[in-house]
Order: sequence, then C-alpha cells, then structure tokens
Amino acid sequence: MPVDGVASTTALYSTPPTRAPKQKMDGEMFLSLLVTQLRAQDPSSPMDTNAMISQTSQLASMEQLTTLTGLNEEGFSLQMRMAGSALIGKTVSYLDADGSTKTGVASSVSFAAAVPTIRIGDKDVRLDAISAVTDTPPAAPTPPAS
Repeated sequence: MPVDGVASTTALYSTPPTRAPKQKMDGEMFLSLLVTQLRAQDPSSPMDTNAMISQTSQLASMEQLTTLTGLNEEGFSLQMRMAGSALIGKTVSYLDADGSTKTGVASSVSFAAAVPTIRIGDKDVRLDAISAVTDTPPAAPTPPAS
C-alpha cells in the first residue's frame, strides 16, 4: 500500500547513468591531457618548453585540420545538391533493385537525406545510383489545327 509523502524506493536501486567515452580527439581532450601532464610533473624537473610548444602547435594543427574537414564535407554536400538540381529535365539511367537498367526523365530532387534523391517517373533514386545522363530531346512541335 503506497504511503502519501514517501518516495518510491525504485529510484534508490537504479544504476546511475554512465558517461559515454569520446570517440574522437578534439581540443578539449588535448587540453585536458596537457593539464594532467602539468599537474603530474616533477617541480624539480619541469616540462621542456620546446616540448610544450610542440604540443601546442600540434593542437593548433589538429584544430585547423578539423575545421578543414568540416568545410570539405560542406563543400561536397553542396556539390551533390548542385549535381542533383542539374539533373532536372534530363534523361537519366540507373540500375533498378533487380539489376536491370531503367531510364526516365528526372522531374524533381529531394535533399531530405544525406544523399539527394532524384524523382524519375514514380521512383526516387539516390544520386549515387545514377549511371548515365543525356539531354532530353525537345518535344516535337504540334502542328496547328486546321
């Protein structure tokens, strides 16, 4: 029978949330290691300043490479979007799930997923699955009604 004003005891026996370890090195991790190293050093034999400068320059290089990687990913994403948009109105070929080559006119593009999807007829095809692109021939002019 529950008693008013008394908390449930289930919270007492639950395990505390565990902290997930970092999966990649970043500036914060590097600084944490450096501070730990400085705290643990022998005061009578301090760290060599050349080693500290070397580690600091490695940190700066790592941060610049991380920034460059992010910019490259953004640039690649933009290129995929532009390539997908350029396919609208073109005749494209792709391999279907059964392995046969299908061809159709790209009518629209969606950027909802990491890789743009192109609408070909009633099917959505990933941009990286398209194997050929050709210009769609212009429609034949219709003769005037007599």
